[in-house]
Parts: sequence; structure tokens; C-alpha cells
Amino acid sequence: MIKRNLLVMGLAVLLSACGFQLRGTGNYDMAFKELDLSARNAYGETVTQLRQVLQNSGVEIHTGAPYKLVLTNEQETQRSLSYAGAGRSTEFELTSVLNYQILSSDNLVLLDDKMQVQKVYIHDGSNLVGTDQEANEVRKEMRRDLVQRMVLRLQLLQPEQLQQLEQMARNKAKADADALEAARKAEAETPQQSPMQLPNQ
Repeated sequence: MIKRNLLVMGLAVLLSACGFQLRGTGNYDMAFKELDLSARNAYGETVTQLRQVLQNSGVEIHTGAPYKLVLTNEQETQRSLSYAGAGRSTEFELTSVLNYQILSSDNLVLLDDKMQVQKVYIHDGSNLVGTDQEANEVRKEMRRDLVQRMVLRLQLLQPEQLQQLEQMARNKAKADADALEAARKAEAETPQQSPMQLPNQ
């Protein structure tokens, strides 16, 4: 028993030395160290898992950070891929879509994008309990995949890119504001026609 435990511990040390980590448990080297994270479903499992992974990677999650990540919407759809009749197995495809935005500290939209994952599971008409358990496991795996993909996308964003996106957003906001002000001035300077006066009868 002791030899087996030592062997397991030795293998674990060797694997970790090679960079191997269990899926979803590793730390990520993030370019930024602060982030404001929020979601429409503030206590949902996706945002909770994402917050935990980011914090484990050394990112401080707090209000007032230079950039904000907002999970604006998360939707799941299901469609049947095959139908074999009552009491038989049917294939279902689950699709989960996560919409998100990255904002500046003063709420300028720097990036507006989405990601999606798909999985197929078998619905066994003769084993409904087992089928429900499998579907729940598939949903958990899809959520883990979404979180990992979100972290990887954040990992690819370098500070220079974020600064460039912020500058572009500010330039666009200023151009829009200038165009609106010019339109208002032009409207104010345009002589207003007086209502048509009808001659007295």
C-alpha cells in the first residue's frame, strides 16, 4: 500500500514537472492583473467559475478596475439530430452561446463578441434518469469549455491592444459627438419658415 502511494505521488510530481495539469484546474498567465467582472445573472455558475479561474491566475476582480468584462447574455438551445421512436435512443445537440463585452472604466465598448460550444448526447427513452444525468454532465462540461475559452481570449489581449481599442472607441465617440453638435448648430441656424398667413375674408 505504501509503495503504491509513493508511486502515485511520484507520478504526480513528474506530471506536474512536465506541465501537465488536470483540465480546468491550471493557472493562466494573464497580461492584465485587474478586472471588473459582471454578468446579467450575477450569481450564475458561468460567471462564478470564471471569477474563480481568474482569481486563481492572479487577477484581482474589483469595481474600479481599468477594464470591465460583462457577460451580457448566455443562451442554450437544443435540437434533435435523430429520432428513433418511443422508448429508443435519440441524439440531441446542445448549443450554448455566451455574449460578452469588454468596456473601459468609463463604459466605452472596446469589444463586443460572442463564443459558442456544442455537444451531442444520447437520450435513452428507456432510461430517463440516466439520460437526465448525462445531459446535466454535458451542460457542466460545456460551461467549463466556455469559461476556458473566455480565459484564453482574455489571455490573448495584450495591454497595447486594449489601449488601441480604447483610443479607437474614444475617437469614435468624439466624432459622433462632434457630428451631433454640428447637426444641432445647422438646425439652429436654419431660418424657420413662419406659418402661412391666410388673408382675411
